[in-house]
Parts: sequence; C-alpha cells; structure tokens
Amino acid sequence: MDPDATGAWRRSLPLTRLLLVPLLWSGLALGTVALGSSPRSVLYDLLSEQQLLEVEDLSLTLLQGGKLGPQSLPPDLPDLDPECRELLLDFAKSSAELTGCLVRGARPVRLCQTCFPLFQQVASKMDNISRAVGNTSESHSCARSLLMEDRMQVVVILSEFFNSTWQKANCANCLMNKSEELSNSTLNFLNQFNNTLTCFEHHLQESMQSFLQLRNYSEVCKNCRDAYKTLSSMYNEMQKMNEHENKAEPGTHLCIDVEDAMNITRKLWSRTFNCSVPCSDTVPVIAVSVFILFLPVVFYLSSFLHSEQKKRKLILPKRLKSSTSFANVQENSN
Repeated sequence: MDPDATGAWRRSLPLTRLLLVPLLWSGLALGTVALGSSPRSVLYDLLSEQQLLEVEDLSLTLLQGGKLGPQSLPPDLPDLDPECRELLLDFAKSSAELTGCLVRGARPVRLCQTCFPLFQQVASKMDNISRAVGNTSESHSCARSLLMEDRMQVVVILSEFFNSTWQKANCANCLMNKSEELSNSTLNFLNQFNNTLTCFEHHLQESMQSFLQLRNYSEVCKNCRDAYKTLSSMYNEMQKMNEHENKAEPGTHLCIDVEDAMNITRKLWSRTFNCSVPCSDTVPVIAVSVFILFLPVVFYLSSFLHSEQKKRKLILPKRLKSSTSFANVQENSN
C-alpha cells in the first residue's frame, strides 16, 4: 500500500471507530453482539464489507489534508466570487469609518460637518453592491447574495441605519452641490460660533481673575454682546431661508450641527453668564402698549365733552319763546 494512503488510513481509524460507536451500542442493546466477541468479528457482524469501505472512504474524505476544512464542502455550494467579496469588504471598511466618525462627533454634535465625506463614500459603496452582477448566473448575483439571501440582511440594515441617521440630523440643510461640501451660510455661522466662544473664553478668564469670589460675568456680557447678537441674527436668517427654500418638511429644523451650536451658546449666555440682550423692538412695543392703555381715557373724555355740548344747545318750547319775545317788546317800548 502507498505510504500516503497508509498514513491517511491510520489517521482515519479514530474517526472510523467513532462512527461505529452508535452501531456497537445498538448491537449490544439488541443482543446481536456478544460481549466476548473480537473487534473484527463485531464489525463484520454489524456491517458488510461494502459498508465498511464506505465508512473508510467517508473518514478519509473528512480528514483530507489532516483536518476538517473547506475541502469537505460540496463543490456546488454557492459562494461569493472575488469581485463580490471585494465589494463587501469595501462596504465594511467604509461603514466602520463612518460609524467611528458618528460616535466621535456625538457630543458636541459635529456629525454633518465632519462625516459627510464618509457618508457619501458609504452610499457609493452601497450603490456599487446594488448594481453588481456575479459571474455565475443571474440568480446568484452579487446584489442578491449580499442583500436578499438571508433573513438578517445585515448590509441592508446598516445602510438603512446610516440613511435614517443622516435624515434625522437634517444634514442636507447644511450642504450644497449634491451634498459634497458645506454651504456658505453654514461655514459663516460656524466661524462666528467659534469667534463667540473665543470671546467668552477670553473675557471669562479676565472676569475670574478680577472677581473670583463674586463670579461677576459683566465683562463677558459687555464685550461679547455684539458677537452673540451677530450669531443669533445669522441663526434666525438661516431659519427663514430654510423655510423659504422648502428644503425640509414643515416643522423640521436646521441641521443638527447648527442647532446644537446655537443651543450651547444660548445656555452659556443666559444661564451661565446670566447676560441679556436688550430687544431692538422695545420702543415700538412700549408705544403701542401706552396707546392701547390710553384709549379708554380718550373714549370717556370725548363722551363727556360731547354730552356737555348737547346740554348747551337745548331747544326752548314755543310758549316760552312767545313770552320771551313779548317781554322784550315791552321793554323796548318803555
């Protein structure tokens, strides 16, 4: 016998014996095998020579290469072709990078301004998978294998998660040119936001050094008021522009980066520093309020004057008129 075949046979002996254990136990249980029988006689009693050869062939097949491995799989088992596997690996790499970016930019929120290139990359990889066709047949295409072959559909779940996160963040409102770069209004707002925070930090250090015990933030309120008002005006203008251009559905907001930046600034200004900005519409509001309060006074005064004037213009009766005229004639004659 060939030495390689002999080695394979020796390696297959343990598995052959393992495969025969259930048969031996069943034979003992049925009483068909005597306890004092030799192993070879037991084997020939249970199995025919043809069945023994089949067991040996099975053990050799499973132990091909000295271990269980892909060589034991049937040749017609469907598997990904190299091109399709490359697409899957590209999507996995892009998804991992985007996930890391989303987590790192969660607080403070920097999703749209830092992750939009990675989101575009993941969307592109998903499009490549959807359009890919395998080399085997239409039924085993790459898109079908990766997107519809199993119940979980992991690739589809990941793609839907990224799209849902992007839509909830309203990142499209901060981007332009088919979501390839940040819009000018977003860039200007973020620059002004950084300038405002720099102003807060600079004058906060001066205030803490001068009034450490009293925690007086008057320097911050006085010196950073213009920066805060500019930032607030830019935010209001972006809101009006968003509503005018109908980029989002009614009731939705700006992109999460801009909203979070404005919320942070307002909390620092009003709660931490206890600052306030005088409203530019104060004078018109006061004027309208005074006018409304003065209306009842004007009404009652005009009513009073009108009633007095009516009393003065009373018409006398005819008898009184004739007697009065007769008295006047007598006075004139005398």
